[in-house]
Amino acid sequence: MLLNFIYKLAQILIRVILGINGGIVVKGKENVPLKGGVIIAANHISYLDPPLIGAVLPRRATFMARKGLFEIPVLRWAIKQTAIPVDRKRTSPSTIKEAVLRLKAGEAVVLFHEGRRSETGELLEGKRGIGMVARLSNAPIVPVFIEGTDRALPVDARRLKRARITVVFDKPIYYTLKHEENYPANLIYEDISRKIMTAIGELKRCYADNGC
Repeated sequence: MLLNFIYKLAQILIRVILGINGGIVVKGKENVPLKGGVIIAANHISYLDPPLIGAVLPRRATFMARKGLFEIPVLRWAIKQTAIPVDRKRTSPSTIKEAVLRLKAGEAVVLFHEGRRSETGELLEGKRGIGMVARLSNAPIVPVFIEGTDRALPVDARRLKRARITVVFDKPIYYTLKHEENYPANLIYEDISRKIMTAIGELKRCYADNGC
């Protein structure tokens, strides 16, 4: 109960701060399933992205976060309550297993599957770990495009800068691959990751053309 209260309070505070700082526009929130396990897969352009997604997602989120964040004293408690530690150099089987278990238990798991922030704003190549999690959990995947957080909190910035932020949620992807038994597992995982990055790229183009 207390943890849920703190989580909801944090959501409100983040939305208020970012709203005052330039505004938040959220599109397609109705595409996020409100029940059952779901993977939220977003592009990553700023340290602001995780709290932003947590604040606008219409359900509580569990994040896959780099393990170094768990060692920062001021963040340690909050991170442990809401995230699964990930070693970006080598994702361990236990990390994948934990994410799959969370999804099968009905949680919404947020992944920034490019593996690191894009310093140019351009989409990076997706890591195949998300494909493994999606394949083993059978959970739908909601692609998400984030725009503006790199201006609100640029690399090496010490404070927020005024910027309008947009978050676009796409319709869920229910991954299927015919004759899957003929494909090596690593190719299946890469195929899933590629499909997700393609969907995010389409959201980005749609947003740029003012069509989303």
